[in-house]
Amino acid sequence: MANKPQLARRNKSNPEIPTSSMADIAFLLIVFFLVTTTMNQDKGIGMQLPPAGENKKIQKKNICNVWVNAAGDILINLEQEVPLGQLRADIERRLSENDKLIVSLKADEETPYNAFIDVLDEIKLSGATRISLASPEK
Repeated sequence: MANKPQLARRNKSNPEIPTSSMADIAFLLIVFFLVTTTMNQDKGIGMQLPPAGENKKIQKKNICNVWVNAAGDILINLEQEVPLGQLRADIERRLSENDKLIVSLKADEETPYNAFIDVLDEIKLSGATRISLASPEK
């Protein structure tokens, strides 16, 4: 009888997925997304507020009071009602008469937010740089 070459038995490999590098891959993906993701931040209303507790005496002739009621109507110095379209021209006229003018904006608690912002935008567009946001009275 001739010697038959013996076939070497192969070790069967385990049918498992190698997971040793999974943590590395996950870490690299997290770092990639952290680096490439941008977050939009709302800028809000661009105003610089004075320090808390600072009080200054201001002459009444240097203050222009603008009130916005719950219906969105605009009153200047409680004298006249002004439509939003004419507010800018009125504030510009008052600023040309008095360069020390401070515009004090006050709104009712029930005033719609967009009406308040529209009035504030018109005041800023008029060229007023001294704007006071007064809190509503309760």
